Amino acid sequence: MDRLSNTVRPYAWGSPTAIPELLGVTPTGEPQAELWMGAHPGAPSRVDRGGGETALSELIAADPERELGPEAVARFGPRLPFLFKVLAAGAPLSLQVHPDLAQARAGFAEEERRGVPLDAPHRNYKDANHKPELVCALTPFDGLCGFRDPLRTADLFAALEVDSLKPYVDLLHAHPEDAALREVLTAVLTADRAEMAHTVAEASAAAERLGGAYAPYAKLAHHYPGDPGVIAAMLLNHVRLQPGEAMFLGAGIPHAYLDGMGVELMANSDNVLRCGLTPKHVDVPELLRVTRFEAGDPAVLRPEGNGEEVYDTPIDEFRLSRLVLAPGSAPRPLPALTPQILLCTAGAPVVRGESAEEVLGPGHAVFVPAGEKTELSGTGTVFRATVVV
Repeated sequence: MDRLSNTVRPYAWGSPTAIPELLGVTPTGEPQAELWMGAHPGAPSRVDRGGGETALSELIAADPERELGPEAVARFGPRLPFLFKVLAAGAPLSLQVHPDLAQARAGFAEEERRGVPLDAPHRNYKDANHKPELVCALTPFDGLCGFRDPLRTADLFAALEVDSLKPYVDLLHAHPEDAALREVLTAVLTADRAEMAHTVAEASAAAERLGGAYAPYAKLAHHYPGDPGVIAAMLLNHVRLQPGEAMFLGAGIPHAYLDGMGVELMANSDNVLRCGLTPKHVDVPELLRVTRFEAGDPAVLRPEGNGEEVYDTPIDEFRLSRLVLAPGSAPRPLPALTPQILLCTAGAPVVRGESAEEVLGPGHAVFVPAGEKTELSGTGTVFRATVVV
């Protein structure tokens, strides 16, 4: 078992205070967006097994079966297949979609064939993996997830009383629904930028005036004035998660995080296709090819089970669960078959391994190699990230 030393990513949208408050440190005044835990090459966690800190990715590469277990290596290869984060959004993130595994492999191979540099700003596929993700709220958490019913969106557009949105209202009444959503999103993202900026300005002023259900979109326009993504975002469901609630974001589902702090668990990939709310590259044809134009209410996940509460998701690269340790409760043994990262978000729980013991505080985490028996005791809340084999 290893205590992890983790990197905070200072992306511009990050809250300057949320992660420092969790860790009990003084804010720097700069955005603190994501605390990364795992072996992602961009910012691997570091451990000290004597002789100074070493990247967790290097330890796994040196002996993957010992660290991950033979079952996980056979299933996912010689690397930790997930990235665990604490995410703190002080401003909206870009509106985005992730490819499925087949699309990621084909897209990565095609860009490699064409010789597109991995760091090129117009590159879509940084690797050959998919990027399903799960976010679980630690504070009230606002996001956008999936397409709203087109008729409800038509009513929302109509109430803004913006002339340039009226053609979209008509399109949203068309059938079938998936074709209507595709046509409207295409029209928004391919419109003349100056004309769309005017539409966004009028729509955001109306949203500011109306408030209520329109408030999230007015906030988007404040951060991204004139961006077509503001109108694209109005096609999506607004979701507010309460602490402990989560949402799963599978391939092809347009989404964005708007505000709040949560734990995020995802497959180890950097593949993002952006729809807007960003100065970065937007590849409209590829985005439309990958997006799933399916309307419906987003599913809010709540943990299930006694003792270890599991957030049920349809993929195997990661599994998130929560353990709430009440005062005086008996120690809870944890399964030892798979590698795991244990993150404390409240209290001072104790993790006992076969040869070590760690007292965790909020924001502190440990990596437990496959096969090591551990148990939790004390008081607090621990999120457990592992894999399904």
